Amino acid sequence: MAKLRKGVSYRRIERPYTRRSKFQGKAFVKCGIVSKVVRYEMGESRPFPITLNLVAGDSIQIRHNSLEAARQTSNRLLEKVLGKVGYHMRVRVYPHHILRENPLAAGAGADRMSTGMAHAFGKPIGIAAQVKKGQVIMQVNTEPQHLELAKQALRRAKCKVACQCKIVMVRNKPAQ
Repeated sequence: MAKLRKGVSYRRIERPYTRRSKFQGKAFVKCGIVSKVVRYEMGESRPFPITLNLVAGDSIQIRHNSLEAARQTSNRLLEKVLGKVGYHMRVRVYPHHILRENPLAAGAGADRMSTGMAHAFGKPIGIAAQVKKGQVIMQVNTEPQHLELAKQALRRAKCKVACQCKIVMVRNKPAQ
């Protein structure tokens, strides 16, 4: 299996590229990349009094494996302590943008293997979510007594994302 390139190679936001089609002539990307993010909502879906948001500090592309790692670490902590009913967590971004790579062969005989920059469109190697500055990446809804645990879970998720993030608390109005 090929080695995964560094995230810094794909961090900068570029023109969103999502052109997949069931008609072969219209589809520029010939194969579909499956997202590694397994679930986008976890826990109990009911109104909670407190919402914590993980907000992006920069405009950046976040790869799907980074989103899944952030989701797993925070969900594991919340589920271990609170069970499946004491919180509701949601991943708020979706990886649409297809990342491409034009591999250039090096070494002896490389002139016969690669096309150089003549056909430099590249092959799909992954997908990423394009996040703008101030956009919510993840959100955790919980009770006031579990506030510190939810902050700790989002701090763990913050380490997996390659940009500066901050945790913003919102108090929800009770349903009447």
